[in-house]
Amino acid sequence: MTSTLLFNAAILTADSDDSDFDSGWISFHGTQIAGMGPQETCPPREGFDHVHDLTGHLVMPGIINAHTHTPMILFRGHAEGQSLLTMKGWYNAIREPELSLVADDIPPAVALSCAEMALSGTTTFCEQYFFADEIARTVSEAGLKAVIAYGIVQLGDEERGAQELAAAGDFARRQRSADGRIIPWFGPHAPYVDNSEALLREEVALANELGCGMHLHMAAGPEDNEITQELYGTTATVALEKTGFFEGRVHAAHCLDLSDEDIEVFARAPVASVAHCASAAMRSGRPSICPVVPLRDAGVTVALGTDNVAANNSYDMVAEMRMAGLVATYRQGEAQPVSARDLVRMATIEGAKALGIEDSTGSLEVGKAADIAVFDMRGAGWSETPDPAVTLVYSGSGRDLRHLWVDGEQIVRDRTLTRRPYKEIRSEYTATYKTFWDRVAQDKAQRAKKEMASQ
Repeated sequence: MTSTLLFNAAILTADSDDSDFDSGWISFHGTQIAGMGPQETCPPREGFDHVHDLTGHLVMPGIINAHTHTPMILFRGHAEGQSLLTMKGWYNAIREPELSLVADDIPPAVALSCAEMALSGTTTFCEQYFFADEIARTVSEAGLKAVIAYGIVQLGDEERGAQELAAAGDFARRQRSADGRIIPWFGPHAPYVDNSEALLREEVALANELGCGMHLHMAAGPEDNEITQELYGTTATVALEKTGFFEGRVHAAHCLDLSDEDIEVFARAPVASVAHCASAAMRSGRPSICPVVPLRDAGVTVALGTDNVAANNSYDMVAEMRMAGLVATYRQGEAQPVSARDLVRMATIEGAKALGIEDSTGSLEVGKAADIAVFDMRGAGWSETPDPAVTLVYSGSGRDLRHLWVDGEQIVRDRTLTRRPYKEIRSEYTATYKTFWDRVAQDKAQRAKKEMASQ
């Protein structure tokens, strides 16, 4: 079992006391954190296999990206001018090209996504998409951790819905990894919009039977509430509560259009959380902003996510912290209603709580996993400050990441991936990207030819 000592670093722990060290040390043996403290209590360096003098660096928990769709890196730049938080924009820019995806497209795309996340400080992420087995395998190869929600899209096809639910159940039964790095969930894409109420009830029943969480998009676009207002005279959130949807673990992305009554639903649910994807929401052109402050005031766990990089274009969770802070200020009309410290917590321990893994990760505490991000504070944008959290959030960048450990394994060393060269990952992705979009064009032409022949 190897041992590692990091010392002379500024440390943010994100523990329950939000404790930190202006200059401190942290050690880990094997996969777990073994000790930490102020620099004057640092143990002798000779007793460790690996020793890192991190003068001028910030040590913090590995970041948790609470909502994304990693294969969709293939769509980066292809959704410009489209609002992906509306049914029309999502269908035109994403759903139609998705019909051309094949299993071989997935590993190169997910590998690049994992590389970009690791190189900007993310150790764990919450995924929702199709091809869940391919995603899980690639995440394991990259050395990261993930909650993977099997994406279920029905779009009025009952047979397809039943097939997808069965496949999600099979995925959950076989995919839970022995080391806890891969956790399977269910991922109904969006309530009522593309999953029927009958299917939603079946999803909840099976998820509860298998002990899986439910990760979905909620209150993201106008269609969500339009359908349930017409059918039941209420919002989608309230309608879901009445179906029993909130009886299990619910992790809802976006939540832009939550009413006060909707917030109460989240607050009284046994285990419900929100993934706030501020950058994706702002780029969508939607006028609504996730009510982060009212949600937190009501006791609801709010984590941060990037969403897919067609909607956001970046996996930089440091930038996501900054955007979340800015839009909260704009929405509430007051300066920094969510502090930089709270934004760091939302990107770490609150993300862990949302995913049900707070006992093992999300903060730097003895006995927890050695999931550790180290940011270099010696470059441009960094200078002496009373609180490094403020500088990280409002001056820093994911590109300041220097080292990253996951379960004690160094995944990034001196800004370089250790398991597989980035150049190789990027080259394989580039070939896949070209093949995929050539196929999309061919499939589109064939569909147009069939339409013309049928007229």
